[in-house]
Amino acid sequence: MPSPRVLKLADQIKGIVATMLERRVKDPRLGFVTVTDVRLTGDSREASVYYTVLGSDGDYAATAAALQSATGLIRSQIGKQLGLRFAPTIAFFPDVVPESARQLDEALAAAREGDARVAEAAVGATYAGEADPYKHDDEDDELDDELDDELDDELDDELDDEEPDEAADPADRPAR
Repeated sequence: MPSPRVLKLADQIKGIVATMLERRVKDPRLGFVTVTDVRLTGDSREASVYYTVLGSDGDYAATAAALQSATGLIRSQIGKQLGLRFAPTIAFFPDVVPESARQLDEALAAAREGDARVAEAAVGATYAGEADPYKHDDEDDELDDELDDELDDELDDELDDEEPDEAADPADRPAR
């Protein structure tokens, strides 16, 4: 896990890059960009800036070119504002999280649609056997209790039929 200092620097770099893209970089190729994350190496020498662009794939390509051309300006401004001895090198990467989220949303929608079809098919359906084919613990407990009671009664009857062993009582034994 990165140190708190590195996390704080990454957060500050994220803010600086976002304001630079909003106010200072005037490249017409730059689309509607959102800086989503900045990851900084442990020695603060390299920064990976993740971004998303609202628009098509062509907008992504044009924005990537605009960001590549503005990298030097952004890096020098980061070094000035943070007062670092070495300004980190900056690399811009398109963030794949929104695309992954879109794919997950599509998969969830397909699953909901499949569940709806199954629910529609189950509306008029009846069970092939009993409505609840599984055994329940309370039924098994009742059967077990009945069997235990029968076995206890049989054992009691057998013990009553046998004569008690007279030598078993220690008071009845002869003294030595």
